Amino acid sequence: MKIHFIGIGGVGMSALAQLHAMGKDEVTGSDRLISKGYTDMALWKYLKDLNIQLYPQDGSGIDEKTELVVLSSAIEEDNPELQKARKLKIPTIHRSELLAKHVAAHRTIAVSGTSGKSTTTAMVYDILAFAGLSPSVITGASILSLQKDQGVFGNVYKGESDILVIEADESDGSIVNYKPHLGLCLNLQKDHKEIDVLQGYFKQFISHCKTAIINAEEENLRSIAPQAKTFGLSLGDIHPGEIKVDGFGSDFTIQGQPFRLQIPGVHNVANATAAVAAALEMGVDLETCAKALSRFTGIARRFASVGSFNKIEVVDDFAHNPHKLAATIAAAHLRGKRVLAFYQPHAFTSIKLLSNEFIESFSKSIGKDDHLWLTEVYYPGGTIPQGVSCRTIYEGLKGRGVNVSYNECREKLLAQMAAAAQPGDIVLILGARDPTLTDFARKLLSALKETQSSNMCKTCMLGNCCMAYKK
Repeated sequence: MKIHFIGIGGVGMSALAQLHAMGKDEVTGSDRLISKGYTDMALWKYLKDLNIQLYPQDGSGIDEKTELVVLSSAIEEDNPELQKARKLKIPTIHRSELLAKHVAAHRTIAVSGTSGKSTTTAMVYDILAFAGLSPSVITGASILSLQKDQGVFGNVYKGESDILVIEADESDGSIVNYKPHLGLCLNLQKDHKEIDVLQGYFKQFISHCKTAIINAEEENLRSIAPQAKTFGLSLGDIHPGEIKVDGFGSDFTIQGQPFRLQIPGVHNVANATAAVAAALEMGVDLETCAKALSRFTGIARRFASVGSFNKIEVVDDFAHNPHKLAATIAAAHLRGKRVLAFYQPHAFTSIKLLSNEFIESFSKSIGKDDHLWLTEVYYPGGTIPQGVSCRTIYEGLKGRGVNVSYNECREKLLAQMAAAAQPGDIVLILGARDPTLTDFARKLLSALKETQSSNMCKTCMLGNCCMAYKK
């Protein structure tokens, strides 16, 4: 077939586009970022290497030979691509409906939850691959082991067996379209929608699963699936013991089997436990799970170290909702003396829905010696709510006495952040969707080097605590 993907830069859309290109379909795609002139992306290069033709989002990528058009919930009714597809009477399908077809054609493990889906999906995939089961995977972030071992972009891979591991997104309700062999439910927190709405989605999803495994410590899940199999940090059919965490990973046991995880944070112990529960259900033994997870290197933009200078580390992370932000900041506190955090919200709707939750989360996470810098919401284009600003969070945090700064232009914050950093600090760059955030993290590292170098004693190259410097 000749298939066109509207918004091919979205991680879920690009994964499906790659999968169909790998399957020898003729694939084209468009994206707002291409229309805006942002063409220097590793993703674009990789898609072109798969012979996927890329276009601005103006209708030029669709013609009479196009047989199917795929779109996501981010595409508005007046989108020129969608309008052209309708004019040419080309069938259209939602991304989740296309993914549901792949789910139905495989023995699928669907990983759901409002936090931790991408990491847990990658863990499940890595365990099954290490066990020799040759699974396929479709997920929302690039898996680092796939990039290294297979030379692919990393958010999709086609294995040789009938097993497929997917990330099941709840944000637009599309999770109800999937009918997997095994459903794994990590958590259910207010995010994108109110709790009661999300519970409705998850209840329907769980009813579609041949087997469901839920987090026993999440009341929002237990109340809708009391008969499901369970995992947890301290409760559940599968749970860890003897947990010891440090700034670089964790040690724990499951049913007497020792585990070592090379990525930090208690939340990742929970993710690993969920992945083990799923792998056991698929017939993998605990020792194999432990060996696989000891090699797990993570996924793109999850506590990714950009570099260090003068004992100050810059870390790039995808965290964007209150639950994820708290978990990432807690992990950073294990590694650094202080946490200096920059956060760019990823959606106006999240600010509108979760302002109180953001304020509560940051108030608890940002310590008295820490500092938080906020900037305005990332805007890729399209229809947005009016009158919504990150300043709401800033003002709420100032009222709580949190050390917080705000500027609608993030570039103006670079010098402030670089000047504030001291040896032993962890500097976090937090936010989702915006493909330039990693570049911003690199800019910050460069600014740090320049600022810190100017403050160093030229005799011993130590920081401004050096006695010679003070003299």
